[in-house]
Amino acid sequence: MQTRNVLVTGGAGFVGSHLVDALVAEGHRVRVLDALVPQVHGANAVPRNVNPGAEFICADVCSRDAVDKALEEIDAVFHEAAEVGVGQSMYEIERYVRANDLGTAVLLEAILARQPQIKKLIVASSMSIYGEGAYTCESCGIVYPQLRPNDQLLDRRWEMECTTCGKVLTATGTPEEKPLFPTSVYAVTKQDQEQFCLAVGRSYKIPTVALRYFNVYGTRQALSNPYTGVCAIFSARLLNGHAPMIFEDGEQSRDFVHVSDIVQANLLALETDRADYQAVNVGTGVATSVRAVCNLLADGLGLDIKPEIVGRYREGDIRHCISDITKARKLLGYEPKVSLNQGIPELLTWVRAQAAQDQVVSATAELESRQLVR
Repeated sequence: MQTRNVLVTGGAGFVGSHLVDALVAEGHRVRVLDALVPQVHGANAVPRNVNPGAEFICADVCSRDAVDKALEEIDAVFHEAAEVGVGQSMYEIERYVRANDLGTAVLLEAILARQPQIKKLIVASSMSIYGEGAYTCESCGIVYPQLRPNDQLLDRRWEMECTTCGKVLTATGTPEEKPLFPTSVYAVTKQDQEQFCLAVGRSYKIPTVALRYFNVYGTRQALSNPYTGVCAIFSARLLNGHAPMIFEDGEQSRDFVHVSDIVQANLLALETDRADYQAVNVGTGVATSVRAVCNLLADGLGLDIKPEIVGRYREGDIRHCISDITKARKLLGYEPKVSLNQGIPELLTWVRAQAAQDQVVSATAELESRQLVR
């Protein structure tokens, strides 16, 4: 294995800090660039998640001077920095576009100014760019639907229905070839990050890989951030003795992937050229309902708290999206190693030692005030 000088943007965050740990353990020289956004890291944040074996720069990825400094002597970049939160992105549009789009543009221009110094660029993309996942219809075959019509949702018919024959569809693995249909500003900016990096990488022959993360969970996810992943949001509610709120009927499903498997995919992408200039799903290929995840968390914490199934929906929410990881297996040699039943107990051991502010009610009220919940 070649020892590299590596920059991880967003390297104090959830995924980034775990990635930094793994890179340091493998003997790479690692530098972290992170702005320590208070919503994620808390007020007066210190980089407690940053491996002491890594150099830390506290700065905004939108600052060209800071990015230029961070890129000194670097030959591989993992771009993890991003504002995260589907609902919040729908009303803090400038903030999300600035951090995700402008930040990526600044990074890319700084990389180009140092040609041919950077030998690898790996960018964190997201399953959110698909919108709805892939489905099969018993009459029409594979279909790639967009959003459910409002009249269907107002009738509380939650499952996807075939627009051709009207039959209820069955979710199947979503391949990278599925047409993209992002349904939030956050998702659009993640698509932008991916496409900016791949387009620039191809044009300038900088080997670039976009990893489309599915629903990541694990330790260090910001429990007090009401716009993070559902495992963290539900854990914060449960720690405060409150019932987790679940929209629709709770049977919507996602592909929950442990953060260590996300790290695994990043390390594999660094060491092989087989996935260069391509987008690759990173998940497990296993569907789990949101209600089932909530029950796993409550049971694991020893709490007799049932979720509150609100029977309402949020604008832009999707029903099912599960990864097809055929490409990751073929190109990266990736294989998910941590099942949900293995990962949840590890997460909860960490959760029990945390204090979390439950801000879900206020976050939901913000969406309601903007008529984004119906």
